[in-house]
Amino acid sequence: MAGNTEPLSPRSKLAVTAGKAAAAVSRAAGKGSGSVIGGKVALRLDPDLLARLAGHLDVVLVSATNGKTTTTRLIAEALRASGPVVSNALGANMPAGITSALAGGSEARYGVIEVDEKYLAAVARDVTPKAIALLNLSRDQLDRAAETRMLAERWREGLSGNKALIVANADDPLVVWAASSSPNVLWVAAGQEWKDDAWSCPSCGGVLQRPGEDWLCAECGFRRPVPGWALSGEHVLDPHGAAWPIRLQLPGRANRANATTAAAVAAAFGVHPQTALERMWEVTAVAGRYDTVQFGGRDLRLLLAKNPAGWLETFSLIDPPPTPVVLSVNARGADGTDTSWLWDVDYTRLTGHPLYVIGDRKLDLAVRLEVADQSFRVCEHIDEAVAAAPPGRIEVIANYTAFQDLRRRVGN
Repeated sequence: MAGNTEPLSPRSKLAVTAGKAAAAVSRAAGKGSGSVIGGKVALRLDPDLLARLAGHLDVVLVSATNGKTTTTRLIAEALRASGPVVSNALGANMPAGITSALAGGSEARYGVIEVDEKYLAAVARDVTPKAIALLNLSRDQLDRAAETRMLAERWREGLSGNKALIVANADDPLVVWAASSSPNVLWVAAGQEWKDDAWSCPSCGGVLQRPGEDWLCAECGFRRPVPGWALSGEHVLDPHGAAWPIRLQLPGRANRANATTAAAVAAAFGVHPQTALERMWEVTAVAGRYDTVQFGGRDLRLLLAKNPAGWLETFSLIDPPPTPVVLSVNARGADGTDTSWLWDVDYTRLTGHPLYVIGDRKLDLAVRLEVADQSFRVCEHIDEAVAAAPPGRIEVIANYTAFQDLRRRVGN
């Protein structure tokens, strides 16, 4: 358990109260949850508030390009077997949003916190985590985030000597290189379907070789570490070789990988793998992702995919052709305004699906689909796409702000 249980100072209490008030005003004005503005107000009044709020908690940080929101939710659910948990479950993952989340957790034992990749080292300094889960690194928000090799270097420098248990994906060379600066690492074989950001050795720049499930650099000897935990089909293998069944309501291999990492983290806090995995069954959706909703007399399944790695994983989830698919892409601040990543996605995987394209950048996506020799229809909005689609459940794939637009429109 974290040792600091001192009550908040009057200044910190004032900051928390002001932050909650600002959040309430934002919600009343219809501008979202208010967590970000509330956190900003609180931190302005007390710059050390994040550290103070985390002082009594056993903190787990979760960072990655893809899967961090879901994995955070799975870890939180597993740790509730041992005590109350506070978490930024809605995904506000920069310092202001994290501060807002922790401000509501005075009675919690654990803090399970999703952290934006750019802020991981800074947040880790503030909250003194007991564990940090590192899932993957791939290209994302090219105008905002650093190139993946630079992000890995930032992680490596920021986590160097950190006393937290680092639970890291052994299959992602960038993550392995970043985590290797830490003295206490638990490796998880969680897989890596998207490999286009990890063909060169992050240590020396040589070409990585990938025999089977292994990877290694022949030039400097940097190679995949031996994992303690592993995803094997529908089971999690623990360090003792025992196989524990995964039963999730969330679909796909990527979520089984997320559950494997979550089980490894929970075990570090004394939660038995069977207990952890059974609790994960309770997670049916994550901030609307994977939800099936009724709209226009049809069933729509809402899927979030915000970069090439995410779209690749999402394509593996959708029902087979001729299931209709709606694709929606925006390029607002939260998405990243550079849409060049659309050209990295293999849209030939959608061959045979009736495709409907919406969103702010629907014409950019239309050009990309044209080059990929896909048949599609450009629509003005989701209503038009649903009306035009043939019978059956409709799969809807959207990036971040497009997903939020869709949720508001379909009432999710």
